[in-house]
Amino acid sequence: MTSADSRQTRSSASDSAAAPEPGPAAGLQAFAVELRRMNGEINRMTHGFAAHQQLHPTDVTALAAILDAPAPLTPGALREHLGLTSGAVTACLDRLERAGHIRRARESADRRVVHVHYEASARMAAREYFMPLAEATARARARFSEAELTTVLRFLAAMNEELSEAPAPRR
Repeated sequence: MTSADSRQTRSSASDSAAAPEPGPAAGLQAFAVELRRMNGEINRMTHGFAAHQQLHPTDVTALAAILDAPAPLTPGALREHLGLTSGAVTACLDRLERAGHIRRARESADRRVVHVHYEASARMAAREYFMPLAEATARARARFSEAELTTVLRFLAAMNEELSEAPAPRR
């Protein structure tokens, strides 16, 4: 049996084992289980990257926010995104800058405004470390049609929108 056959057999077995029962209640539970599992797997990889880079997992969360932002973030925008104090964000950015992952720059006419940039060399280190995630994503995507992928992407975007608007749990 080739590795591709083995992967296909494993894939088929896991597909049938994980297939949700029909019905709205089972569907909601199945979504919750799969979203938690995916979150756990991504957290496992993120924590591994943090340890590999001698960073705190929150630092990696900050790096992801910096990477995914459509424009350079300010420390204040990062603070709001992460829900941390100003001091905690400053400490995080200090660690990331010392480790060579980011640089801070004053790029506007108002010299008080600082923008945070992800360093190209750090981007390469992250890309190399997370290559197994990219490869797993490519393999999973190959099992779906373009129409299905469009629907999945719409669902994930809608979930992120809903979650970003949901109130934080009360303490």
